[in-house]
Amino acid sequence: MAQPRQRSRSRAWLATLVALALLGATAVVPVASVTAAEPTDMVLEWNANAVSVIGSAAAATPPGLGQPPPLAPIHLAMVQGAIYDAVNSITRTHQPYLGWIAAPTGASQAAAVATAAHHVLYGLVPGTDPTHPVKVRLDELYAVSLGKITDGQAESDGVAVGAAAAAAMLANRSTDGRTNNTRTFPIGTQPGEWRPVSPPGTNVFSWIGEVRPFSLDHQSQLRVPAPPALTSDEYTADFNEVKAIGGQAAGSRTEAQQLLATFSVQNPFPFANRAFREIATAKNLSTAQQARLFAMTSFSTADALISCWNNKHFYNSWRPQTAIRLAADDGNPATIADPAWTSQFPNPGYPDNPSGYNCFAAGMMSAGRAYFGTDFVSFTLKPPAPAVDRSYTRFTDYIRDAIDGRILTGFHFRHADVNGAWLGKKAAQWVAKHEFQPLP
Repeated sequence: MAQPRQRSRSRAWLATLVALALLGATAVVPVASVTAAEPTDMVLEWNANAVSVIGSAAAATPPGLGQPPPLAPIHLAMVQGAIYDAVNSITRTHQPYLGWIAAPTGASQAAAVATAAHHVLYGLVPGTDPTHPVKVRLDELYAVSLGKITDGQAESDGVAVGAAAAAAMLANRSTDGRTNNTRTFPIGTQPGEWRPVSPPGTNVFSWIGEVRPFSLDHQSQLRVPAPPALTSDEYTADFNEVKAIGGQAAGSRTEAQQLLATFSVQNPFPFANRAFREIATAKNLSTAQQARLFAMTSFSTADALISCWNNKHFYNSWRPQTAIRLAADDGNPATIADPAWTSQFPNPGYPDNPSGYNCFAAGMMSAGRAYFGTDFVSFTLKPPAPAVDRSYTRFTDYIRDAIDGRILTGFHFRHADVNGAWLGKKAAQWVAKHEFQPLP
């Protein structure tokens, strides 16, 4: 059953009271500071910290929570939402998300940002052991950040505001469906129905579609079109396209297509956020502007992914590797089976429609377009090797690459990629219309 969003502006005061009540349980005593300047890039610093802490493996150096998409962007949205409410409670320029927090005049925005982010991330670490390696890492990062802020009342006030914002977010999301949910995808037996693809043959993340959204009214609000009928011309065209260019033995891929495929198989979560940090720096955004930008991008991607996985479970449609191997049974004489066909890269363990990668990419880029009021913003995406950097002059250029790239990996039919891009765009448009608006 779809779980509706549990937040209303008429009860925003309740979130503030909860935050203040929990403040004593989550606050961390600030360490000594030595410098005199108020940092203006603390949102960018903690976006980078959060992305690394959330996404890095537990065994990495430094250690992280090891959360892959689609969960990682949901937790980042918690961090960025708390940062936004903390900073906005000091500047009082836009509508709050969970509610206003009492913020004395002159409270340090930088201290509020670092505290809000640290406390939310700290709350995401399992267990209560303060010596947990990720908690130790977070405390070290927090000490570095507070060390850049002048000691005094402004810093203390900022810490209090950030702690209250974090407590409110953690309380609000404590029963949002992220934990103790074991739902899996049904394993199909009929043509068109999803079944695990080996390797790796996993069945994961169905429960993401039941997580309460941050802004959307409910998880099924953005229902994408159903996959085309197996006997349709559209399905035939999509089938033959991915069969020709998405397999391990596809000899028709050009060098440029192979570069795009290798790029598109990388996790976009870290390098897309890095690109927006670089955009924010190039455009000299203030702390408040940075907080709003990353609240919009993180909420848009989180809600796009929640809706995406709700759609995946709803349609439960097979991936190209299954479809191509079993084409003799699909009732379509124009689709020729190849029992040995294998996608260029190992398949994810969940259904095809819509594409999660495209939900994320379009959600983030459409949020950027909504924030800046233009599609024409230059940026570079810098994935890890062996992929190479790709530079763009428009947000939508990356979306087009994402659609084509995921076909080239062999993961998706074109209709699944197009549907994912549509969903991400609609999620970003909803967030831009309903959240973070300027005060009258």
